[in-house]
Amino acid sequence: MKSLRKAIRSIVMIPVNIIQFLSLKSQIKKNNGLLQIIIGSAKTKYENWLATNIECLNILKVSSFESLLGEKRVDRFLAEHVFEHIRYDDAIVGLKNCNRFMKPGGTIRIAVPDGFHPNPDYIDMVKPGGYGWGSDDHKLLYTYESLSRVLEEAGFKVRLLEYYDEAGEFHYNDWKSEDGHVMRSMRYDKRFHEPLGYSSLIIDGIKSE
Repeated sequence: MKSLRKAIRSIVMIPVNIIQFLSLKSQIKKNNGLLQIIIGSAKTKYENWLATNIECLNILKVSSFESLLGEKRVDRFLAEHVFEHIRYDDAIVGLKNCNRFMKPGGTIRIAVPDGFHPNPDYIDMVKPGGYGWGSDDHKLLYTYESLSRVLEEAGFKVRLLEYYDEAGEFHYNDWKSEDGHVMRSMRYDKRFHEPLGYSSLIIDGIKSE
């Protein structure tokens, strides 16, 4: 009975994924303005942004970009708390693919848990195998140094937006929400002002002109 229910669920899900993919592909084909894509969006949706999950865009596969985008190229990618779920070498592959399918001057905004956060409770929550939601699938804990290095290896210039340094000092450079909204950030996450002081390491990767 369990195997039958599992088979029925898989049959039901296939058309849903196809419908989502075809809808996204149609929107991209018709797009004549900024093309902005959320990677690993889960249920996140923002105005003027197209939300994708791995079923529609697998950033580790060139063929997935080609199938979804065709000849179109992306102005902005956004990935909030996605790359901590990807192994280091795979992150480089995924970012190189993003770079390849972006317009010159385009950006990818990445937010991940911050490995230099000075609160040990925060680190215990977000580290691989930590007690926080989703941390059982975290592959690594980035710092501004290691995330910058990954982006640079993928061919991007780096612009630091929010991060802690080695001394535990918080740094903030102004950024616009419309260029890629990050909920888990100093401005938009109320926990930043609570004892935990929750924040994200946020960096823009910029493709060369």
